[in-house]
Formats: sequence, C-alpha cells, structure tokens
Amino acid sequence: MKKAFIIPLILLGVLIVSCSQQQARRPVSHTSGTFMKESIKRNKKLVASEESQIDSIIKSNPEIKYIASDKGYWYHYEMENAADTIRPKRGDVAFFNYDIKDIKGNVIYSETELKPQVYHVDKQNIMMGLRDGIKLMNEGEKVTFLFPSHMGFGYHGDNDRIGTNQPLICTVTLNDIKPESQVKEN
Repeated sequence: MKKAFIIPLILLGVLIVSCSQQQARRPVSHTSGTFMKESIKRNKKLVASEESQIDSIIKSNPEIKYIASDKGYWYHYEMENAADTIRPKRGDVAFFNYDIKDIKGNVIYSETELKPQVYHVDKQNIMMGLRDGIKLMNEGEKVTFLFPSHMGFGYHGDNDRIGTNQPLICTVTLNDIKPESQVKEN
C-alpha cells in the first residue's frame, strides 16, 4: 500500500521540479525594423516619382485648370454641369463610361472595351480613385483624373494590361444617378 502512495508522490515531485526549471524560448532571430524602413523609403521615392510625372503633365497644359483632391489625385473638367448639385452618395447607383490611359496618354482600355458601368456607390469594389472621384461629379459631367498608382491598381496591377505601380489617366462621363431603390437588378 505504501508503494502505491509513494510512486505517484514521486512522479508529482518530478513534474513540479521539471516545470519550475523551464525558461521561455527566445526568438531565433531579432528584427531591427530595417525591412519596414527600406520599404517606406522605396514607397516615398515611388510616390515622389509619380507625382513628378503628374506635375509635368499639369505644367505642360497650363490652359487646363487641374484641381488637387484631398485623396492625392488631380482632376479637371472636360464638361462641367454647374446647374446640377446632386452627386452620387452611398445608396445611389451611378451609371458611367470611362477609359484608362497610361501617364503618356496611350490607351490601355478604351471606353468601348470597358462598356457602360453600373456602380453601386461604396458597395462595390472598383479602383480606389474612381470610387472617390465619381462622388465629386454631377450628372452629365465629364472629368479627367490623374491617378498615382496607389489610387489605381497599385503594386499588383490588373494582371493584364496595367503594370506594377502604374499611374493612370481616366476620363469618366457620369451619365446618370439613381437611388438604389429605383434600379431593377437583372
């Protein structure tokens, strides 16, 4: 009987002693944050380069009045509708046409290829710059946007014709705005 009591007691003692002598494992490597610092430097250089390209476009066309947005892109009106004050907002559906060009003005996707678009404002995933830019437009307006790559397709591109970190020029015509409740889904 003593033996049956002593063996579990010894095992319990060994378990307690072995647990108290363990130390937390140390990480195999220590990071100094240099990767993040280098990434930040690269991104700042990229943004500066793209802004320089966009600035040269703006300066080469002094007759066109470009407006700088709060989000980091520029735009100008091809056709302005000053009589209308209704702009697309969340819960609306925007009907628009657009084309996409590279920063030199070469067509990447034509308006015909992209077809008329139906966009449920802030509820669908479209290019970040367009998502914001459409909300600046009144019905019937035609606006040309100069988007740095981070407002376009970013470091990934579109896996087709738009490359990595490619700034874009988009010309958008806002044809109509309707409340979502008035739009019938197909």
